[in-house]
Amino acid sequence: MKTLLLLGLAALSPTLLAAQTTADSAATTATKPLTGYGFVDGYYGYDFTGQSQTRPGFLYSHSRANEFALNNVVLGLRYQDERVRGAVALHTGTYVEANYAAEPAVLRHVYEAYAGFRPFHKAWLDVGIFSSHIGFESALSKDNWTLTRSIMAENSPYYESGARLSYEVGPKLTLTGLVLNGWQNLRETNRAKALGWQLQWKPTDKLLLNSSSFYGNEQPRDSARRRRYFHDLYLSYAATDRLSLAAVFDVGAQQRSAGQRGTDTWYAGTALARYQFSPKWAAAARYEFYRAERGVVIRSLSPLPTDADFRVGGGSVNVDYAPAANVLVRVEGRVLRSPNRPFANDAEQPTTRYANVTSSVALSF
Repeated sequence: MKTLLLLGLAALSPTLLAAQTTADSAATTATKPLTGYGFVDGYYGYDFTGQSQTRPGFLYSHSRANEFALNNVVLGLRYQDERVRGAVALHTGTYVEANYAAEPAVLRHVYEAYAGFRPFHKAWLDVGIFSSHIGFESALSKDNWTLTRSIMAENSPYYESGARLSYEVGPKLTLTGLVLNGWQNLRETNRAKALGWQLQWKPTDKLLLNSSSFYGNEQPRDSARRRRYFHDLYLSYAATDRLSLAAVFDVGAQQRSAGQRGTDTWYAGTALARYQFSPKWAAAARYEFYRAERGVVIRSLSPLPTDADFRVGGGSVNVDYAPAANVLVRVEGRVLRSPNRPFANDAEQPTTRYANVTSSVALSF
């Protein structure tokens, strides 16, 4: 019996060794601190309004029309262990061309680059370039319910540079404080620093509430100081296993130029609904509006008189198909209207309506 037992163990030993090796490898992979990631978003957009290949100046994502283009291509590395984390990533595409035009050429293709550590338990301090703490939508289309971005998302920061301290108060509440170079500035434009803060509260598994704010002077160094105040509030709710709802509201104010009293204000809102028909098919609808007194913040991006208010509203519907876990195919139709006539028709004349269809194939890894 003893001999048979020894023979049996000898026969099983290669299998047991292989199983242990596989388990060790899986454990190592699960705890591997350095990971690579990438994203590619190819698209074709057709505009029914006008023949221009450039969409309105206040739209940055999927900004080309009537041509095949790459919206955003991202390639990067992230590192994180129990005490240290960081990231370095580069990007290119029409999103970068449109959204980073005012940045120094040497920095335009930096998607994120930061280093961080835990100053104490449940807290992270990061310094560098990172995604904005403002808004429901991000620069990567795969993370958003709609293919194109709302006007409010396009005209608030996508990225920031500075320092951020985040603290996990508990499993349901996270607080973040930031000191920044400015309102979507990679490089400082004056000697003043901007401040930001964020509160994310998830009282239940279905409900998320976010409050984000910004305060700073956004004028060049040789201009008079004009303080900017801004607040973004959104909530998302998983009504059922298939239906998700979200509401977003922004409000901001900026001091008027020297010699003028008061502030110019702007406010915007978006309501979204998303329905998951099956693991591969989903659809989403969006209603949005944007109002800016005297065209504040958005004035230089549209052909408005200096004292005119900027008003745009509209909606969109998109259908999503995921043939694989890391591939997303999307088609979206969108209509915008404005009494300010910031759009152009076939004859390059101002018009009140703008309509387009945008299609995209996005790969992430």
